[in-house]
Amino acid sequence: MIARRLETAQRVVVKIGSSLLTESATGKLNRKWLAALIDDLAAMRHAGQEVLIVSSGSIALGRHALKLPSGKLKLEESQAAAAVGQISLAHAYQEILSGHGLSCAQILLTLSETEERRRYLNARSTMNTLLRMGAVPVVNENDTVATTEIRYGDNDRLAARVAAMISADLLILLSDVDGLYTAQPGTPGADHIAEVPAITPDIEAMAGDAASEFSRGGMKTKVAAARIATEGGSHMLIANGRMDHPLRTLREGKARCTWFAAHASPRAARKRWISGTLKALGSLVIDDGAVAALERGRSLLPAGITRIEGEFDRGDAVSVCDNAGHEIAVGLSAYSSRDAREIIGHSSHEIEELLGYSGRAEMIHRDDLVLKRPGSTD
Repeated sequence: MIARRLETAQRVVVKIGSSLLTESATGKLNRKWLAALIDDLAAMRHAGQEVLIVSSGSIALGRHALKLPSGKLKLEESQAAAAVGQISLAHAYQEILSGHGLSCAQILLTLSETEERRRYLNARSTMNTLLRMGAVPVVNENDTVATTEIRYGDNDRLAARVAAMISADLLILLSDVDGLYTAQPGTPGADHIAEVPAITPDIEAMAGDAASEFSRGGMKTKVAAARIATEGGSHMLIANGRMDHPLRTLREGKARCTWFAAHASPRAARKRWISGTLKALGSLVIDDGAVAALERGRSLLPAGITRIEGEFDRGDAVSVCDNAGHEIAVGLSAYSSRDAREIIGHSSHEIEELLGYSGRAEMIHRDDLVLKRPGSTD
């Protein structure tokens, strides 16, 4: 069952914990383990799956390089350690992935990149473009600039946010535990839970605390990550990554894990978010030809728009209305109202000449559009 689920996931996010990447005795990079994991990821990539990595480890590696003492670090010490560790970590990923003929890209995120609309769209667009080009993005929280007040505090939830951002089919959390238990693992009566169909208060009550000096996350944050991921349309699994080739071992059915089931596809979850959460800040009035195109599942092009109402920025939600004023759709605009007014009624190939830059061909891409008329498809 797990093997089939792993093979059919087209877009996969893999989160790697610090306790796996670093040797506990020395604080150095566990290069042998990382090389084995990337063997697994390369096999997935060459099989046609898109893979993105969310990696911990920069602070742990920088801590060792700077010879910082054990125990809790001050914020500025953590930031300094991250600045040093990010270089060696990125170099290791680049070197090992290139050995498989794969390009590697480093992306550093803070909370604002996933909460502020324009930054969210820019980060999402970058990651989607890299995946389409066949690269393997490696994402980490930008510990060198994030403060205590705005940081995620663990990469489990960051990974879940990234999975939702790029509409991943599956999020894999590799850690030093093999899943969720009914009680602390190793204690009497602690039973492993193979599948979680829904995150209930009872499931949340089973979560514990972080167990490793190098790890900021624990089962509590993993369950919180599962809620974010599954509500965003991504399945999630927690597995023990300590063995060599952990993903291959899972595919071969030789390791157990906990599977958290999503309740909708990533596309459906995103459409629900657009339709039910965002407030429209403006409207686009479109002609009959554009109405017909939307009802056939097409994107909204500038040529079909006759009028712009209201003021909005790129990435804001807008209503789409027909000439009679009836709302037929809501979606995320690829252009601000100012730029939109310059290009409406024109062909997409004229956009660069009109605006001075090459933007998207669509005013609203069909993946960012939800139809409102009964019986319509999107």
